[in-house]
Amino acid sequence: MAKSKEIKTNAMRILETKKIPYTAHTYECDEFTDGIQIADMLGLPHEKVYKTLVTQGSSKNYYVFVIPIAEELDMKKAARAVGEKSVAMLHVKDINAVTGYIRGGCTAIGMKKQYVTRIDEGAQHLEKIIVSGGKLGMQLELSPQDLAKAAAAEFADIIVKQHIER
Repeated sequence: MAKSKEIKTNAMRILETKKIPYTAHTYECDEFTDGIQIADMLGLPHEKVYKTLVTQGSSKNYYVFVIPIAEELDMKKAARAVGEKSVAMLHVKDINAVTGYIRGGCTAIGMKKQYVTRIDEGAQHLEKIIVSGGKLGMQLELSPQDLAKAAAAEFADIIVKQHIER
């Protein structure tokens, strides 16, 4: 009987080449599902699951931001973190052409080109975070420092801080 071969994504191959340990989490998925639904499906705490956002700066360069799934990217902070006047979200129809990945399967590891990447600074305090594995139905769990190494990323203050009403 033939053993079914696990299909590795480009991100998984890069992590293995760099000898970076990770755990793959798979789930049934035929279309885009947001990170909160994925975390709930896999029984994962929301604060450990991160989403990958791709933006374009006023210089026309592309930038990648990795933030917690329940948070919002602060566009001003994001622009400052990459030395741009401003950044705007990349249009969904352009994601594959720019990154090589599809919406919902986009990860900072192994894009078509190495883009400047920033991970929310809060991730540094976590032992492990979970990011897309490079295709729908695949999530990768690894240390934030290993993600930064694999994606040539830096940590930065890039999310909207919620103001507490008194």
